[in-house]
Amino acid sequence: MTIPAHYIEKIHTFYPTLALEQLELNQDGMNNDAVVVNGTLVCRFAKTEWAREDLKAEVEVLQLIKRYVELPIPQPDHVDEGFVSYPFIYGEPLSRNLLLRLAPPTQEKVLVQLGQFLHQLHAIPGDALAAATIPASVAQRGDEDFLALYAQVQETLFPHLWRHQRTWVHEHFAPLVQGKLSLGTATGLVHGDLGCYHVLFDTEWQQLSGVIDFGTAGLGSPAIDLAALLDTHGETVVTRIANSYPGLASFMDEARFRAGVVWLQWALAGLKHNDTGLLLAHIGSSARDIQPVGASW
Repeated sequence: MTIPAHYIEKIHTFYPTLALEQLELNQDGMNNDAVVVNGTLVCRFAKTEWAREDLKAEVEVLQLIKRYVELPIPQPDHVDEGFVSYPFIYGEPLSRNLLLRLAPPTQEKVLVQLGQFLHQLHAIPGDALAAATIPASVAQRGDEDFLALYAQVQETLFPHLWRHQRTWVHEHFAPLVQGKLSLGTATGLVHGDLGCYHVLFDTEWQQLSGVIDFGTAGLGSPAIDLAALLDTHGETVVTRIANSYPGLASFMDEARFRAGVVWLQWALAGLKHNDTGLLLAHIGSSARDIQPVGASW
């Protein structure tokens, strides 16, 4: 895949003596392209004007987070308009299959790391968040937002769904519609997109090596990140991080609801933009191991 010339020029600007021996272009991200240089350096380039602003905000978030979390996160080296570079964090995406194939002691070590990271991230003091003027995460949605989504799903998706699928949608939204579930407010700092491809596992050291891509990080309900874990790893796995994340159980019902809604959001986006890639985004990544809202834990 050909790397745009202006990307290479930008890299030369900040690293004039660096020999560009091996360049790998990754265009999978919706907001940014990434060029990995010599397997040691990541250079990210905003794809759109609004992505430039998001990239700038992400750098500010990273500067705050690094003071509170132990697990490695990207450390910006050079920052420019629509550009940021940082040392490459080595690791494989922590997929559910990878995790469950690890030896039990290694699984427990990894889940302790993950639970501690999330607890440290979500517990960053409010005064520190206010001082850094951290905005709300784009993933933060409240009751009214999801009720509007419910109406949109019925209008747009129902003509394409089978009867049992429509029944599942009604049952999933019932606690919200009936007032038995209220979605949490923005009480902490969240990653906002904690897919397995953003949690990295070091196969040599048999431990987590870091968490990457904080482009959607911001103020939000901790259930947002827990919902992502439910979706990719399942409830059986998530319950195992409770010992390293005090109070996790209190977010579970909201996380269950948000996890189910994710599938609908991707489907709606795929139909709206006529994008088959969005429609297929969850193949191979959803655990399907999630209890209904209100289930005992």
